[in-house]
Amino acid sequence: MPCMTRAERLAAILELLVGAGRVDVDEAAEQFGVSTATIRRDLDHLADQQLLSRTHGGAVPNSTSYDLPMRYKTIGRHPAKAKIAERAVSMLWPGCTVALNGGTTTVEVARAIATADALHSGVTVVTNALNIATELTVRPFIKIVVCGGVARPQSYELVGSLAGDTMSQLTTDICFLGAAGVDPLGGITIADEAEAPVNRVMVTQAKRAYVVADASKLGEVAFFRICQLAEITGVITDAAADPALVAAMRDSGIEVLLA
Repeated sequence: MPCMTRAERLAAILELLVGAGRVDVDEAAEQFGVSTATIRRDLDHLADQQLLSRTHGGAVPNSTSYDLPMRYKTIGRHPAKAKIAERAVSMLWPGCTVALNGGTTTVEVARAIATADALHSGVTVVTNALNIATELTVRPFIKIVVCGGVARPQSYELVGSLAGDTMSQLTTDICFLGAAGVDPLGGITIADEAEAPVNRVMVTQAKRAYVVADASKLGEVAFFRICQLAEITGVITDAAADPALVAAMRDSGIEVLLA
């Protein structure tokens, strides 16, 4: 196995925990190519964060392990997400206003904005994601607008009526929306009922709205609908996207851009 950073290993341990229902110290040490002492320290650290419960020789999930904070989720398909982000940022221009919700792909978009030389004369980012706001605040050429609301520790998104009311007063040039599912019939969906209404306002208040989602999200339908497919401008995904799903989305009248 390639050498992992500690953050990557912690995320992998949590994913293993949720998937298998337990983590054994000896097995994890062998899987991740580190010592048993290292795994024990990792498990103790995660237990201190109340993300699992320690047992003799390992760990088991606790009540929060099934809804993990984003900082502990590995960014699966990272090269695909980075390409999607690069394609999204190529659509921006100096002086534009762009809305971003929370999510691993929109975090990549935010990072691409921060390093885009073409935008260094100024850009405004509107977001309800605290981690994106924190990451971009240090960039002097980026103006950050953050709504109020109640913070969700799992995604760092601000939600609730205050967040929706604030977003409803703003008009952005373009919105890049992360989602759990993108389906021709099911629409744009997400797993959390509190995030969906705020995300919906972000879409309706943008002059153009694109879902940024890697191929694994296409054809998936999560529990709560943000909007129907026809309500967005397009989808930016990667080259691994199912051609049949791409064709179905294009037939519905939206753009599908392959990064």
